[in-house]
Amino acid sequence: MSEVTNTPYEALEVGQTASYSKTVAERDIQLFAAMSGDHNPVHLDAEFAARTPFRERIAHGMFSGALISAAVACELPGPGTIYLGQQMTFAKPVHLGDTLTVRLEILEKLPKFKVRIATQVFNQREELVVDGVAEIIAPRKQQTVNLAALPEIRFE
Repeated sequence: MSEVTNTPYEALEVGQTASYSKTVAERDIQLFAAMSGDHNPVHLDAEFAARTPFRERIAHGMFSGALISAAVACELPGPGTIYLGQQMTFAKPVHLGDTLTVRLEILEKLPKFKVRIATQVFNQREELVVDGVAEIIAPRKQQTVNLAALPEIRFE
């Protein structure tokens, strides 16, 4: 388990930033396909993907969206955050082995604990792969929580 402290609404400041990184592995693509039900062969079948403009398998677009969600939920503002909406534009494909970095920046504090956050995802070459804006409800109180450890999932 890891311990995380959130940033409550009152402590958030316009311009405040945070980041979250993850390398896209085969296991991630398989689990995302299983969880989402999106079995598009461009994500799962190398022969099919070779005949597309991408020439190789790519990650699901919403996999990047899930990383944005993780960054908002675990980094800024952190635990207790409630998502209201997310606008995303997919600028470049994400390939297996890419290391993605989600960069968050507080854009605006709104009434009733609402906050607008810039949500950008970059690959290891600093290329923008996803650009967007989230609207969330920030936590009202600061709290420190232990994030649950996930069970090991094995593929056969």
